[in-house]
Amino acid sequence: MWRVVAVMLLVSGVSAWADEPVNLRGDRMSVTVQTDEGPVEIGRIQDPTNEISGEWARTSRACPPFCIQPMTPAPGVTTIGELELLDMLEDPDTIVVDSRTPDWFTQGTIPGAINIPYTDAAEQLNLLGCELDFEGFLCDEAKPVALFCNGPWCGQSPTAARAMIAAGFPAEKIHYYRGGMQVWRLLGLTVTD
Repeated sequence: MWRVVAVMLLVSGVSAWADEPVNLRGDRMSVTVQTDEGPVEIGRIQDPTNEISGEWARTSRACPPFCIQPMTPAPGVTTIGELELLDMLEDPDTIVVDSRTPDWFTQGTIPGAINIPYTDAAEQLNLLGCELDFEGFLCDEAKPVALFCNGPWCGQSPTAARAMIAAGFPAEKIHYYRGGMQVWRLLGLTVTD
């Protein structure tokens, strides 16, 4: 008898959960960010049975090159999660950078992100508030930047962060979203193509 009651409670609980909205935070359903194509609303997929599949569901990739990345890619860089990234996306003074190569970027990205491939990051600091000087970049007016790539196993944004710092970008202005596209998709967050 207790098994029947447990199953009934479980089924009724799942039904109740299915009726609840899938918010970003307890009090917030979505965030709207400005993109070159206009405003985009970032929310979570509302289907509680949704699952990731394909490339994003893979848990094992050969290392090297796809080794688990450290929590902090360089001294002075701040690692952030999804909620902090959403706050940064709403801040017009912050630049969110998808540091993946263009072939990955065109397969879908976080709304509001610009693409600066990790291979070009040190040469494109002018897009991040630095000024080109005879000896490199002056980054006195550098903007806060959030970098991301494919996920905890992807070395593209950690490589970009280290290259940017070596080129003169202040480490304390760099934020690293380690979860990347894999965790973003795992949470059912909006992706733009």
